[in-house]
Amino acid sequence: MENLQRELMELNFHEKSNDLYKFKQSDDLKKITEPHISGLRSALFGRFRSWLGDVLQVELEPVVDISCAKYEYTDVLLCHDDELEGRRVAFILYLVPPWQRSDGGTLDLYTTDSNFHPQSIVKSLVPSLNTLILFEVSPVSFHQVSEVLTRDKCRLSLSGWFHGPSMERPPRHRGPPVPRSPHLPRDETLLLEWVNPVYLDISYQEQIQEEFEDSSEIQLKDFLKEEKFREVKEALRLTPIQWTKRGPSNKRCYEAASMNTLPQCVSACWELLCSESFFLLLSNFTGLRLHYLCPADDDDENKEEEKKDVRDAEATGSLTESANASREKAAREEYALDLVLPFCGADWQSEFGGFTCYVAKEEDEELLTVYPEDNSLALVYRDKETLKFVKHVNHKSLSDSANRAFYDFSFVYYE
Repeated sequence: MENLQRELMELNFHEKSNDLYKFKQSDDLKKITEPHISGLRSALFGRFRSWLGDVLQVELEPVVDISCAKYEYTDVLLCHDDELEGRRVAFILYLVPPWQRSDGGTLDLYTTDSNFHPQSIVKSLVPSLNTLILFEVSPVSFHQVSEVLTRDKCRLSLSGWFHGPSMERPPRHRGPPVPRSPHLPRDETLLLEWVNPVYLDISYQEQIQEEFEDSSEIQLKDFLKEEKFREVKEALRLTPIQWTKRGPSNKRCYEAASMNTLPQCVSACWELLCSESFFLLLSNFTGLRLHYLCPADDDDENKEEEKKDVRDAEATGSLTESANASREKAAREEYALDLVLPFCGADWQSEFGGFTCYVAKEEDEELLTVYPEDNSLALVYRDKETLKFVKHVNHKSLSDSANRAFYDFSFVYYE
């Protein structure tokens, strides 16, 4: 074990980070010639594979799939099922120092509901030196590596999959669409009460629209009046709001506020973002037709005809706390406007997580990253091929006992 650990620690490791995970991983070990790594590889995928196939009564293929992972402080692997064509059995061999549950980094196994969605953690396994974990890869094999909380230990492991004929998978269940709402009938007095006056200046709105049309995104700093922002921020922190966890955990993990438990000032801020006057303001910022009074691209004759048969723009929204690695599908419509208004603390840092990443469908490269900033309204226009996620908020945000909390108003607007 000591020689194996030494050989593994001398490998080159690559930082891996996306919506699902953050850790360091070696290259594939199937061609590594170091004696202890190659010896273990031969044992696992030779006689051990044959024995395992006999136990499971499955013909396992001689495919070598093995790598080494290092999880250090705040590293994590969120809930997933490992299913990929040909994967049949997952394995993990731990090469860790003495490890406690308080160190984090547990392997958490989930129950599933009738729709084969992960429901709750049913077992939590603490890593232990020279322990081999095996589990069958199936439609219900949801698991995660919880965030590593220790600063001075490395969670080193070898892991991979034995391959064989794929199991039949039931059709994936699609949940109900997120409900949408038309704007609330509120006039411009709401804007005058809440919004920084600079953003209500028509000439400045024209500058914003010009910049937005060039880049399809913008961040408007100090958007709310300072006293209004402070009032909402304090209310979020001090009021006993009821929060409900949103899942399933393989798709999203955050807490949403129960609307009837919001203090008055938070409800008023919510109404602002849903109001008819705010839809018009957003239209002026972006050039999008979010309200029928907004100018259209057609000529004046067609405009009048359109007004007779118009459907008001709609929005979906949520107020969220502890946004952990939320993976959200883009709207079924061709385009949508995302809005995020964070309440995260003036000293929020990118290493804490909580930033929003946009990626092209089927691509790994990030198109845009929006970092949260107190009272900075972020607007992003995206098409249905662009996906977004909020990066897992980790324990570094609590590291200096600042008792930071991460809240945001999150809306999607449609033309």
